[in-house]
Amino acid sequence: MYKIVKLTKLAVALSLCQLVHFGVAQATTTSAREASYPSQRISIHLKTGNAEQALSLLAQHSGNAIGYDKKVLQLERIRVNEKLFQNAKFEEVLDYILRHTNIQFRPVNGGVVLTRIEKQQSFVLRLRVTDAQQMPIAGASVKVISAKQTALTDAKGNAQLTLAEGEYTITINHIGYNHQELKNLYIGEGTPTQHVVLQTKESELGEVVVTALGIKRKDRSLGYAVGMVKGDDMNRVSNDNFMVAMAGKVPGVSISSTGPTGSSVSMVIRGASSLSSDNQPLFVVDGVPLTSGLANIGQIGDDNKVDYGNSISNINTEDIESVSVLKGPSAAALYGSRAGNGVVLITTKSGKNAEKMTIAVNSNTVFDIPYKFIQLHNKFASGTMPWKPGDQPGDLRIDESSSYMVGPALDKGYKAIQWNSPLDAQGNPIPTELRSYPDNIKNFVQTGITTTNGISLANKSKSLDYRFSYSNMNNKGIVPNSDLFRNTLNVNSTMHLRDNLSLGLSLDASRNNSNNRPAGNRGTNPLQAAYEIAPHINILDLKDYWLPGQKELKQRSPSFGSHNNPYFLAYGVNNAFVRDRAFGNLRLDWEIKKDWTLMLRYANDIFWENRETKIPYSYTNEPRGAYGIVNLTNMEQNVDFLTSYTRKMGDFRAAGSLGGNMRYYKGNSVQNMSKNGAGLTTPGLYNLTNISPLNLDFYSAISEKAVNSVYGLLNLSYRDMVYLDLTARNDWSSTLPVNNRSYFYPSASLSLLVDQLLPLPQAISLFKLRGGIARAGNDTNAYRLYNVVSNPGSWGEVLRLTRSGSLLVPDLKPEIATSFEYGVDFGLYRDRLKLEATVYKLDNRNQIFSTALPSSSGFTSKNMNAGLLRSKGVELALSGRPIVNDTWTWDIGVNWHRNRTRIVELSEGAEFHTFWTDGRGGARTYVGEEIGDLYDSKLVTVEDPSSPYFGFPILNKNGAWQAIRINNSRNKIGNFNPDFSMGIQSTLRYNKWSMHLAADMRFGGKFMSQTYRYFESNLTTQRFLDELINPNGLTGDALRNYLIENDLVRVKGNHYPIVGGPGDEYGGYPINVGGAVGNFGVFNPGVIAQYDANGNITGYTENLGGAGTKYIAYSDNYPWDFMNAATFDASFIKLRELSFSYDVSGAWLKRMGIGSGSVGIYTRNLILWTKANVGIDPEMAFQPETGVGFKQGIERYNVTPWSLPIGFKLNLTF
Repeated sequence: MYKIVKLTKLAVALSLCQLVHFGVAQATTTSAREASYPSQRISIHLKTGNAEQALSLLAQHSGNAIGYDKKVLQLERIRVNEKLFQNAKFEEVLDYILRHTNIQFRPVNGGVVLTRIEKQQSFVLRLRVTDAQQMPIAGASVKVISAKQTALTDAKGNAQLTLAEGEYTITINHIGYNHQELKNLYIGEGTPTQHVVLQTKESELGEVVVTALGIKRKDRSLGYAVGMVKGDDMNRVSNDNFMVAMAGKVPGVSISSTGPTGSSVSMVIRGASSLSSDNQPLFVVDGVPLTSGLANIGQIGDDNKVDYGNSISNINTEDIESVSVLKGPSAAALYGSRAGNGVVLITTKSGKNAEKMTIAVNSNTVFDIPYKFIQLHNKFASGTMPWKPGDQPGDLRIDESSSYMVGPALDKGYKAIQWNSPLDAQGNPIPTELRSYPDNIKNFVQTGITTTNGISLANKSKSLDYRFSYSNMNNKGIVPNSDLFRNTLNVNSTMHLRDNLSLGLSLDASRNNSNNRPAGNRGTNPLQAAYEIAPHINILDLKDYWLPGQKELKQRSPSFGSHNNPYFLAYGVNNAFVRDRAFGNLRLDWEIKKDWTLMLRYANDIFWENRETKIPYSYTNEPRGAYGIVNLTNMEQNVDFLTSYTRKMGDFRAAGSLGGNMRYYKGNSVQNMSKNGAGLTTPGLYNLTNISPLNLDFYSAISEKAVNSVYGLLNLSYRDMVYLDLTARNDWSSTLPVNNRSYFYPSASLSLLVDQLLPLPQAISLFKLRGGIARAGNDTNAYRLYNVVSNPGSWGEVLRLTRSGSLLVPDLKPEIATSFEYGVDFGLYRDRLKLEATVYKLDNRNQIFSTALPSSSGFTSKNMNAGLLRSKGVELALSGRPIVNDTWTWDIGVNWHRNRTRIVELSEGAEFHTFWTDGRGGARTYVGEEIGDLYDSKLVTVEDPSSPYFGFPILNKNGAWQAIRINNSRNKIGNFNPDFSMGIQSTLRYNKWSMHLAADMRFGGKFMSQTYRYFESNLTTQRFLDELINPNGLTGDALRNYLIENDLVRVKGNHYPIVGGPGDEYGGYPINVGGAVGNFGVFNPGVIAQYDANGNITGYTENLGGAGTKYIAYSDNYPWDFMNAATFDASFIKLRELSFSYDVSGAWLKRMGIGSGSVGIYTRNLILWTKANVGIDPEMAFQPETGVGFKQGIERYNVTPWSLPIGFKLNLTF
């Protein structure tokens, strides 16, 4: 007979007392051998199992009792391997069963007692997890189930666990790799680092990307290019808009910020393809379609144009798991009429990969330190003539109302009567010294601070996975009194109702708001006013912006009525807004059979935006102030389904899907505001009741739109070597006429894996040829078929109704975009080096646009279907990992893109299409020419190549340049699109250190700066002074020869030669102004033509400094008739991201309950170089305009100083 005695805690305690009484000589994990053990020897065959089973068998064979506390020792969790003992001692068998444990045994009367050693020694298990190419695998899950411990590998693939001595089974898992176990691994002193190699799952070979309708596909199976950006690559630095984080990372995608923090961001994929839209793509977040255009400019009050930013900017970058960019119709055709400009698919993070309850906390703070400003001179006070003391009778007096900056010289000791001169006893102003204040802009702006904090909670169980996140952003802008706030709540959860049925919920709710968004363009723009402060004025003297006793009535200004106080515009004018947005979906997934699934989904997107503007009395354009409110509501709901079936037939595999969608949109806007110039009844009271009913502008509008769709796709593959995709979609749009509202979009693409078909060298891991043809489209907005009457405002007490000046056409057709795309993907050494190349052509027909009509028609323009736009482009992407070892890893990627879009056809009789006209020139495209062409008035020059004066300007009789206006010439001066764009991303890791760099480069293209046009016509820039030609005492033939020999006569680029300048320092010539003579005359080198009676040129008179040269006052000689004078090269290089981070994960963090963490420092969007070198960011060459959004390739006072951002980031995971 045998007996197992399971001791109580009291019995164990008594036994231990007995052990202590006799003295414990050896308390080890094996035995204490000083007592008497059973002397008989036994033969026993232990089977593989646990220790409890083995002890029971030992007790049976030996007849000895073995006592222990089952709850404390948990012997059933200790593994025992099979072993045969022949004629062995009792304690020898017991020793084997309890080896590698912290359990000791000791003989007592009638048997032995087992107890746990109280002070247990622990050992560290270290693992390094890599793939087959020795690349570290980050985020792999390492589990020890028996010890209830889990760890994740870091960026180096390393993980460690602290365990008691013993044998364990270790499991290692990672998505995309086969599961692996380390069985019966002994952990003790001297256990080496375990190197675990995970093999890629056969089904996961090649990167998995999200394609149309959210379907996940292997990248190698696609017959078209899809841009992919991972969420981790967007979160190394903090940006206010996730689109900025994508700049330069996807070839073929051009991303441009139009202004400072909170401004609209433009994303154009493969160039402009439509003349009637802003060419922004469709965004789809977890299956919810979201629109984000550039028409975000609001205006209440004269010249108060405010950019309220993209509504898509509410998305929290930390919530993004990945972004897929469907660049061509082949990729996006399944989205039908919304896919004409491409589709951006955003997948947010979920809890499906959580190994346990995980809490992640992140905190970012970035300081935007202004450091570079437009170089204005500080040499002259305001005025038109640089008079010196004695040039005119009496004291010098500064013309404070003048916008010109060529008055009396500064810092020469001169005294003059100024705007703030003290008064003598008789009340007369006392002249004071004229000093310059070169730091006015630096003193006006402030360091911008953006703080972003976020927290997320994720977990997974058998029946539920979820992730909740909250993010808060606070921004203090560079412009005083500007701010932006954002709060975002995100929920992503899936409930597994049955093994084959799940219900998912995705919800994103956010609030964007600001107490004040500073205006852009001109008017209430504080930066315009700050730059226009004359250099003899200390801007800090204007900080108290109300005159004493006249608060809300009259601003403090050097010249009231002519110039606005920048502090008055920054603090007095307020443009506030609140935008609440909620979008999400409820999704049911049913696996009907093994290869047959069904998805049903309801998605909704709704936002409410309230804007309020307050303009006080004394603003120059609104002397009685202004007030207004705007309320916007937009809602879109989509109901869709998708059923998919997959079947494998030998070497062939077929997967088909059929789906449908019902989309409904409704928009509502209400606005009430004071009429321009009418103002408020009582100053300082901002309420609609404070506006006279006759002075109140009111407007409301509602629009609805519905689109019904059916679509299908078929994927055929042969032995994972050849893939053929066929898709089809048909839309029915309510905005088109009945006979034209149905339109069909097919596509076909082919992927051929040459590396699988042919016996290529082993080094070639991927060789894919791909190609596709597809059709997508674009319908129109609601109510574009028939003219209706509208309210243009009352005439006194008479209500008026009027019809639109644009003639609408009831038989519009949808725009049709047809694309052809071909490409090759090539990978070496298991894709350690990879090249992707794509060429494409896109034809967009049936353009919906407006064309001008003669006034005799009774309309100004007519909407019509006509035209053909053709885009061609090349995309290249090269990526690699040149260095990888236990210590160092270096990843680098380079992409290059060039796109050109031409107008091939327009409507009959139309010669060109105008995008904008400004500054005596404009952006227009003639048939056969490229979108983005810039045209200017033509300078009249000598065009006879045989003439010695060939290319010289032909001046008028007064010596001024002559221009042939843009409509009477065809003078192309450039294009606002770049010749090509490049992006570079590099990540270097050393142990726990990481450095990441991302650069964005654009070369070629031009932009027109209205800022410089106005500044230089007012003679305020240092550049204009530097480009003057100083004769340095040369006269007559010597000066003539100097100008000709140095090619200083012809106009080159934006440089219009001018000889002389404001005063002796610049070689100014004597000139009589109002009876007084000063040395501030100049002349324009060139010739003056002589004409016969028929207007034919018979000869030329030189205007080169000799006799008869025509001199002009310096202040009256800017080339205003030419846009080219302020047009610059748009090439730039930007450091989008530079970050340094350190992984602080370790035992000390784990003792505080923190699983992992990192700290970092970074900078972002740092301008490294611009070819123009004029202090204006070419990327921001967007001029905001009410009603049209932005004019591209032109800017006016978009002059936010360049800043040096310094950011700090902390990430912790619990």
